[in-house]
Amino acid sequence: MFISQAMAATEEATGVFPPFDPASFASQLLWLIITFGAFYMIMSRVVIPRLSGILEVRSDRITRDLDETQRLKAEADAALAAYEHELAEAKKNAHSIAMESTEKAKAESAAAREKVESGLAEQMAEAEARIAGIKAKAMAEVGTIANETTSEIVKDLIGGKLTKAEVTKAVSSLVK
Repeated sequence: MFISQAMAATEEATGVFPPFDPASFASQLLWLIITFGAFYMIMSRVVIPRLSGILEVRSDRITRDLDETQRLKAEADAALAAYEHELAEAKKNAHSIAMESTEKAKAESAAAREKVESGLAEQMAEAEARIAGIKAKAMAEVGTIANETTSEIVKDLIGGKLTKAEVTKAVSSLVK
């Protein structure tokens, strides 16, 4: 309390604010230099090295992170390229499998069609042979029927009887 009363008394006596009093400039400058020097020493020896270390650690971490990012990006690009390559290979393989399956199905279809066609051709040949046999038999019987019919007609119309050789000769001359 005494100090504050003494300062108040000095202030009132001179009427000047103490920091602006020219009489105390020298002591104020001395303390300013001592304080500034101490502050500078603390800053330059303690604070700035710590800040520099922190900034260096952060810079190193950022550099490592960027390097790691580049590495991961390169791996991702390589994985993407491998994926696209595998996808292209899979599409090519799928296309070749589809073409193979199509060709196999065509071959099987052609073989089945050929088998059916050969079976039908055999049946046609058998049918034609039966028809030819039936036709030949019918044609052979036509002569006999014609001979019999002619003899019956002659017998009914003329009332006479012809020999088998005469009827055959007459029928064969008409057929030719």
